[in-house]
Amino acid sequence: MKTIGLVGGTGWISTAEYYRIINEEINKRTGGQEFGRCILYSVNYADIDRFNRQNNKDGVYRLISDASGKLISSGADCIVLCANTLHQFVERLEQETDVPIIHIAEAAAHEIRLKKMSKIGLLGTKQTMEMDFYKSRLKERNIDVMVPGLSDRDFIQKTIAEELVKGVFSDDSRNRFIEICRELNRSGAEGIVLGCTEIPLLLKQEDINIPIIDTLTLHALAAVDFALEV
Repeated sequence: MKTIGLVGGTGWISTAEYYRIINEEINKRTGGQEFGRCILYSVNYADIDRFNRQNNKDGVYRLISDASGKLISSGADCIVLCANTLHQFVERLEQETDVPIIHIAEAAAHEIRLKKMSKIGLLGTKQTMEMDFYKSRLKERNIDVMVPGLSDRDFIQKTIAEELVKGVFSDDSRNRFIEICRELNRSGAEGIVLGCTEIPLLLKQEDINIPIIDTLTLHALAAVDFALEV
């Protein structure tokens, strides 16, 4: 079994879910007392937030690069960035590391194609929704991407930053997310990518009759696939 290196803390709420899913899935597949070999480096989210407020992407990258380097030196056989937004740094990080990085958008794209969808709505941080690093990965696989309007993007960003990363999951926020998903569906989205690993903790498939792509779970399962690959 290979060792999974988790860069977590962005936020810790979803990172805890990665740890749970990975261990439960490895035990499910292998039985007995088998669980995952994991190393977790949990960054202080406030450090990332301060750099983001300064528009200092190099500062954020240094935090992630340092965390990844420490995981690799401790024996990690792969890197899992436990946040969709951090995948804007994957290409740069790949040039500096000699272990695979399990890409969350690749896991999402695989599931979208399995569900035979070609047009999806994307919810996430404003960086994930507005920058190209995530959407381009999906478009390379002939998946068209829609994002909500500006006011909805602002709402989603505010909710992630002020509620979800703190473990606050309110009915009012869930209902607004559901309406945003419905609007995207009415505009042609066949499914909705929950492109922030905190959103699946707020919005579940049973809450809505539009197919959702839970990137947290899919990413964790992709890490398990890697760890158990012969």
